[in-house]
Amino acid sequence: ETHGISFRIQISVKELLDTDVLLKLLFHLPVNYPSALPDISVNSDQLTRSQCMDVKDKLLEQAKKHLSEPMVHNLILWVQQHLKDVIKQSARVCNEKTTLSKGTEDGVWMLLLHLDHMRAKAKYVKTVEKWASNLRLTGRLMFMGKIILILLQGDRSSIKEYLVLQKTSKVDVDSSGKKCKEKMMSVLCETEVQSQHKRFQTFEVKEYSTREELQKEFETAGLTTLFSELVPLLLK
Repeated sequence: ETHGISFRIQISVKELLDTDVLLKLLFHLPVNYPSALPDISVNSDQLTRSQCMDVKDKLLEQAKKHLSEPMVHNLILWVQQHLKDVIKQSARVCNEKTTLSKGTEDGVWMLLLHLDHMRAKAKYVKTVEKWASNLRLTGRLMFMGKIILILLQGDRSSIKEYLVLQKTSKVDVDSSGKKCKEKMMSVLCETEVQSQHKRFQTFEVKEYSTREELQKEFETAGLTTLFSELVPLLLK
């Protein structure tokens, strides 16, 4: 009732050389769908991150044409018919960008979340670790006193997909022990990783006993400004 629904669809599409491309599409339909556009994530082992982002952008363009009417079926048909064209266009754009570095093209994104609490901590932590692993995200799940922070780095589409999972999955339990969705999460920061930021190589769960220890983690990652702007507000 409050978050809408999410579902995956896997389709196989004939590509340029008549090889099958397996597309994994994640749709999140908000409560006011179809009056509002769905969130869409696109993944495929046969396509680059950049190509997946191009497919997603084209799907969202099509979605705008069907606003206020059910559209998922139309979007699936459209991508089956037009995937070749999108990939061709993506290749042309990519060739025009040869002067740019690969990092600039792909764009690594960062997400910082604040959770109010975890009642079923062990299960919750295991779920977050699984999502990070499946989406190839790195970073930290950080505990310091009552403060719980999740810092993630990775492909922007994976960051978006993680957010959908975090908002729509039953990750915790309520006061009566029933499984429930995360309703007390806030997004503190979502931005592209800059040159001064250090890339995390793994995803780790860490506990900190003092504010200084937590601050040092942020400083080591080149995120001193982020810490000074956001975290002290949570410590009050």
